[in-house]
Amino acid sequence: MVPYISEVLFNEPQGRRIALFQFGLSFTFLCMFVYAWSVGDAGESRWLLFMAVGTALSGSAESLPETQLQAVGILRFAAILVLLCVVVAPFLDLGFITGG
Repeated sequence: MVPYISEVLFNEPQGRRIALFQFGLSFTFLCMFVYAWSVGDAGESRWLLFMAVGTALSGSAESLPETQLQAVGILRFAAILVLLCVVVAPFLDLGFITGG
């Protein structure tokens, strides 16, 4: 299992097309948060910030050159951790993420 994880994390970046898609997704999450903040509901939508940061980290990992595989792996791992916080937050009652 461990060699498979390192193969996936430290694999070559997928390229600009995937990176642009992930940056666009990050921008969309950020726009959704700004809209929620403008209508006064930012406390309930803090999870959108975690989604924006996670997809931005993943997009920046995919936009790096192929020679920086260690940096790609670190950014992918950080993105997984940030996005995993959003998944685990309701089960661990982490109110600072879910807004509760």
